Parts: sequence; structure tokens; C-alpha cells
Amino acid sequence: MPDAVVIGAGPNGLVAANLLADAGWSVEVLEEQPEPGGAVRHDRGVHPDYVNDLFSSFYPLAVASPVLAALRLQDHGLRWSHAPHVLAHPLTDGRCAVLDRGVDITAASLDAFAAGDGAAWRRLHELWERLGGDLMDALFAPF
Repeated sequence: MPDAVVIGAGPNGLVAANLLADAGWSVEVLEEQPEPGGAVRHDRGVHPDYVNDLFSSFYPLAVASPVLAALRLQDHGLRWSHAPHVLAHPLTDGRCAVLDRGVDITAASLDAFAAGDGAAWRRLHELWERLGGDLMDALFAPF
């Protein structure tokens, strides 16, 4: 009998199983789906030329996670990929608010979407520049 049974082979379950195994525990991972990955799985079901995310596709904190960094997933083939824009919210009237890695692009998009939102984004970004490091440290600190 294993020391721990992890239910679900999604990112959180796999990380938990890895940490337990690294600590010397015997671990069994159970997954209902035919393949691991949970909400970060993809396939070519829409068209063979396109890779589609089956669930969510935006993980802003994953690349900053010390737990994921310690797993050294890049040594096993992980490549972080960034879309041309971080995300977009198109509306049926043709307007589309876009968040981009570039502050100027995001501010212009949001201001075109709703006057004044670009300036609000810049203020939010300035706040992030001041507090982001401390906030990330707090988010990733152990309990």
C-alpha cells in the first residue's frame, strides 16, 4: 500500500505527488481521464494542423512558482509558450479588449474599448511595479 494516494493527475496533483516522492514517500496517482494533464491538456481534435487547449490556457503565476521551478521541468522538455496577446475579450459588436505583455499596447486597447481605462491600467501597472515582488513572495511563501 502506498504512503499517499493522489486523486487527479492534473498540475496540482502531479506536483503534490512529485513533492511527496522527493520526500521519500511511495505515491500512487489515480486519474479518471485516459491521459494526465488535467486542465492543461491539449489535442488536435478541431483540426490536425492546430493544437487546441481543452480547458484553460492562461497560467500567469505558473512560471513564477518556486515549486514548479524546483521540478526543473525544462530539463524534461517543458517550453513556456506565449500567445501574441495574453488574452482578449471580443464582443459581438466587433470591439475587443486586449491584454498584452506590453503596457502601452494594453493601455491603448483598453482606452479604445472604454475611454479612461487605459490610464487606469497604467496606474494599476505602476502599483504592480511597486508591490508585485512582495506580493509574489507572499503568495508563494509556505504557510
